[in-house]
Amino acid sequence: MSTFGALNTAYRGLSAARQAMDLAGQNIDNVGTDGYTRQRTDQSALGPVAQEGLAATGPRVGQGVSVDRIERLGNALLDASVRGAASSAGYAAQRSAAYQRIEATLQEPGSNGVAAQLQSFWAAWHDVANQPGEAAPAAALLQSASQLAAKIAGGYAALSDQWSATRSDAQGMVGTLNSAARQVAALNKSIRSALAAGGSANELTDARIRLTQTIASLAGGTVRDEPDGTATVYLGGNALVSGDSARAVELAGSATMADTASPAPGLVWADRPNVAVGLDGGTIAGALSVLAPAGGQGSGVQPAGAQGTGGAIAEAAAQYNALATAVATAVNAVHAAGQTTSGATGLPFFALNSGVPAAQGLSVVPKDASGIAARAAGAGTLDGSTADAIAQLGVRPASPDSQWAAFVSATGSASKTAQQQESLTDGAAANAKQAQASGASVSLDEENTNLLAAQHAYQAAARVMNAIDQALETLINHTGTVGL
Repeated sequence: MSTFGALNTAYRGLSAARQAMDLAGQNIDNVGTDGYTRQRTDQSALGPVAQEGLAATGPRVGQGVSVDRIERLGNALLDASVRGAASSAGYAAQRSAAYQRIEATLQEPGSNGVAAQLQSFWAAWHDVANQPGEAAPAAALLQSASQLAAKIAGGYAALSDQWSATRSDAQGMVGTLNSAARQVAALNKSIRSALAAGGSANELTDARIRLTQTIASLAGGTVRDEPDGTATVYLGGNALVSGDSARAVELAGSATMADTASPAPGLVWADRPNVAVGLDGGTIAGALSVLAPAGGQGSGVQPAGAQGTGGAIAEAAAQYNALATAVATAVNAVHAAGQTTSGATGLPFFALNSGVPAAQGLSVVPKDASGIAARAAGAGTLDGSTADAIAQLGVRPASPDSQWAAFVSATGSASKTAQQQESLTDGAAANAKQAQASGASVSLDEENTNLLAAQHAYQAAARVMNAIDQALETLINHTGTVGL
């Protein structure tokens, strides 16, 4: 190596040390940046220049150091673990939130719940049985019956609103999913170009990993790293993002809970609307699971308290329909056999409007005491046996009260299970994030040590360059001046 070649060796040492200091500063600056992965310089020693002939005799010193790349200290396995945990946590959180809102709608146990209103309704029949034909207890009964019908209708309406709000939230999630997919495709293009040009794309890779985690929390899926630096994102085995292109998805299906003629809400590919998107987790899958129709399509054909296999919201709404049907059927069957003060028989107490869900179509037929059949047919005016028989409906086996209590109990149990599942998946997601951060996050102590080492290396390389400069100055300017 020539004397001037030693200057180049010293320069490479200065350059490598300067890049190490710059990188330590980059890491320190981003110690609080969410999703940032620490980086290190990957260096290698440069051997001597190969020469032939006479000049090749004797050992030769290498040419210094080369900074080959800026290495990102991430772990693909831990990144995949975070995505999987985020998918499960998103699904469980959505279902837990839905069940908790259903519980809030039920208001059970409590004075504002359906169970309390049923008890008041049966108690009002007891009062009528004790004072048949009297205006005051009859008015109290009609008011209690109207309040019961309103309570059932209000509960159903609240569930319908929850269903619509959940679908609206799912629509927003789909928009977020499409946006994240487009951003991943754009980052794929930038990363591929940067790597092809020999540059570093570490910060772009960090941004892409954050976006793929967002996609996983929304819709699950898997990610495969490609040789050209891009990442392919799959949903249900089909590519959502491939290279620099992204496919859009859409939310299809019924727009309201009452619309049972349309397919249940589901995710489809925008370019192939007849093909469903396979989801294995995420908040969108959780929302779609609670938006599914009830086993009896919400028509009330299921017995009250029966546990269907459909969506949680529609199943709860179906129980309101079933309760309205059960109350109307049970009361009307006894009431029709009774007799009013005017001698009329065969009259219903409740009416069900067939044009709307049973919970919203329940209404009270009598307007005053004259329409209430409190006595048995052919009995005296002071007889209240029919009213008493109706009052006993609340304590009979398979009564509307017991059926409603069974539903409330099952809902509470399902809600507790959903909340426990949310807690477990949240813990798993937190552990996965912690494991990821343990290898990827910045340690200030470590960076300060690296910075100090790079500073010393820079000073040493500068001292080498200074020594070579002095030697060259002597060689160039003072050769031949000995003795002068």
